[in-house]
Amino acid sequence: MRAVSRALSSRTIVVWAVGLVVAAAVAVTLLWMFLGGDDPADARRLDAIRTASSLVIGAGGAAALLLAARRQRYVELDLEQKEYDANERRLTELYGKAADQLGSDKAPVRLAGVYALERLAQDEPKHRQTVVNLLSAYLRMPFKPDQDPVAEEERQVRSSVQEVLESHLQPAEPDRFWPDIDLNLIGAFLEFFWFRDCEVRKVDFRYVTFHGIGALRGTKVTGRAYFQGVRFAGTADLRGITFERAFFQKASFEGKVDFGEDPPAGRTVNLTDATAVATAERRWPAGWQDEPDPEVADRLRVVPQSVADHSTVTSSGS
Repeated sequence: MRAVSRALSSRTIVVWAVGLVVAAAVAVTLLWMFLGGDDPADARRLDAIRTASSLVIGAGGAAALLLAARRQRYVELDLEQKEYDANERRLTELYGKAADQLGSDKAPVRLAGVYALERLAQDEPKHRQTVVNLLSAYLRMPFKPDQDPVAEEERQVRSSVQEVLESHLQPAEPDRFWPDIDLNLIGAFLEFFWFRDCEVRKVDFRYVTFHGIGALRGTKVTGRAYFQGVRFAGTADLRGITFERAFFQKASFEGKVDFGEDPPAGRTVNLTDATAVATAERRWPAGWQDEPDPEVADRLRVVPQSVADHSTVTSSGS
């Protein structure tokens, strides 16, 4: 059922206007008949009526002005709403087009989608987390590097996605910085992941494979960092990383690993069941050390330190 409009109709407005004119004419006639003589008392009463009429007319003018201002406000609000809707449609179209480009089978088209999303997020702060989620989802797509040209092109696209994320998560560049971002890269394959001096709210690197290097040096995580089951297939540069808590249960370190100097107060690291290779340099956070794994040769298990000295452990051999 169609809703009944509460707005004044044209007919109602005309009727009220005619009524007001008639009322005014009647009032003028009556005043002329009863107060139109030469009696001074009538003249004083007529002056009082004129003054009262002026006040009434002024009040009517103020009411008309208020109605006009209200009507103008509604017009402006309607225009703003239309502009907002048009802008939202434009953003939706841009986002949809960029997302379609990411799904293209041509690397240059995928690259265009990456940079279109970057521009969208830079211009529209409220869409930044959505764009980061989409780019992160792209990195989580299955990828097995090899030497054929198609894989090399895809490697370039993925490298560009990583560069976009890193460049916009560094607070040292305030004009480009995207604050309060959550990063979800569960299960991703990341090659030469340079994520230095960044700042995010939360990171989830569970079951990620860092190939070549995983560098998070100087990165600040204002919340928790999840690294359970992560695999560092190359160098793990974790110097200066700060967080509320970090979970490295069952992490695998297959190259050099460096957690840096003793962590700042309040930083908690859990390396339960983590493993490392005996032939690489290792520096663990305070409270942890490694010991030979009795089941696998040249493999070490990371365990809590059982001695009073909680200094970091550095080793360059088995």
